[in-house]
Amino acid sequence: MKFLIVLAVAVACASADVSHIVKSDEYAAPVVKSSYDITPEGHFQFNYETGNGIYAQAEGAVKNVNSEYPAIEVKGAYKYTSPDGQPIDLAYVADENGYQPQGSHLPTPHPIPEAIARALAYIEAHPPSPSVVERKVVANLLG
Repeated sequence: MKFLIVLAVAVACASADVSHIVKSDEYAAPVVKSSYDITPEGHFQFNYETGNGIYAQAEGAVKNVNSEYPAIEVKGAYKYTSPDGQPIDLAYVADENGYQPQGSHLPTPHPIPEAIARALAYIEAHPPSPSVVERKVVANLLG
């Protein structure tokens, strides 16, 4: 019985009309400009632009090649218009510190409330004495 229910749901999903979701004209964008360059030393650079206004570019290289911890650093940007008409313009850096995007469309953190900012300033101006910290650490260890 469960098999028949699952089969009926699968057939219903497979036969659903999704032609209204994807319009083929929107996705047939010609590539207007394209450039790729890779060097034997590990540097690369690329950019491309499509007929519908999508643009992307990036460049990267291996940092600290002869060290124990080599890292790849990539800097790039891309632009396009979202389906709701908002222009998206994003620049990014990706390196040993992670992916760091920047763009006006990205959410930003809320400002720190004034009371919390004052409390943090007070704690910074009046740090606890080392003996108090030591007692608390020992008390936590002894449990």
